[in-house]
Amino acid sequence: MENNVGLEKSKTPLPKPDRRAELMRSIKKNKWLYLMIAPGLLYFFVYKYIPMYGLIIAFQDYKPYLGITGSEWVGFQHFERLFTSPEFWMIFRNTLVLFALQILVFFPIPIIIALMLNEVRNQMFKKSVQTLIYIPHFMSWVVIVSISFVMLTLDGGIINSVIEALGFQKINFLMNPDTFRPMYILQVIWREAGWGTIIFLAAIAAVDPQLYEAAKMDGANRLRQAWHITLPAIRSVIVVLLILKIGDVLELGFEHVYLLLNASNREVGEIFDTYVYTAGLKQGQFSYSTAVGFFKGIVGLILVMFANWLAKKAGEEGVY
Repeated sequence: MENNVGLEKSKTPLPKPDRRAELMRSIKKNKWLYLMIAPGLLYFFVYKYIPMYGLIIAFQDYKPYLGITGSEWVGFQHFERLFTSPEFWMIFRNTLVLFALQILVFFPIPIIIALMLNEVRNQMFKKSVQTLIYIPHFMSWVVIVSISFVMLTLDGGIINSVIEALGFQKINFLMNPDTFRPMYILQVIWREAGWGTIIFLAAIAAVDPQLYEAAKMDGANRLRQAWHITLPAIRSVIVVLLILKIGDVLELGFEHVYLLLNASNREVGEIFDTYVYTAGLKQGQFSYSTAVGFFKGIVGLILVMFANWLAKKAGEEGVY
């Protein structure tokens, strides 16, 4: 009888936890943390999610005086126009080339700088270099491009003055299509490399020092320690940042490219961001420009999901 009573008690279902109460306790416990992230969440909700309602006009012949509810529906007409336009492949090619330069040229540079700074033992020199290389991040693209213009212009530019002093002919960097892409990626490196270095230095600081001590005992030099210990230790950070970078494949930044564009280099410099500005704001083609932006977002989402899937297949955590 006692055994049967025990069995009956063991079969009694346990009360389900009250998830709402647990959530409220968690919010109350971490109220200051939630308060800190509230402005960021509000920003994304107001400026990222609410405006998504406007994507409807990509499927309409939108007229501002009729509004979204009164404009005529045209289905995928604007998307068909985009994909059949001769400008589409030019813009698509330019965007992919600039994105490839960012991935292949720019992305490894903060990692390399972080590895180099990690080997510096003079803390004052290390901090001075860090400060100098990440200060440009706080400058706007207007300032960066203006400085480049002053240095590269034919009329009194320091670079062309040096070229002329060496006995060579001046080079019109600003109007030459061949120099647009190198100039673009060098400016990206100048402005953003230092900021990316901070992230990788923070990841390197979390590496267990005992691993380096064990490697030294085995006779590993600095280069081998960086290759076999540091890089594998920060691999997850590299993968996450790479996935996020891939998501911006069609969004290279309007302001930077627009400031570099002119009539001579438009064939190699026009990208989706500048094309949306020209078609939407300058020419008033709101529905068509929205369709272009919609296409950009879908491609970015697909690439992020694909890159995240590859990362998980390789044994990394990914971004979700």
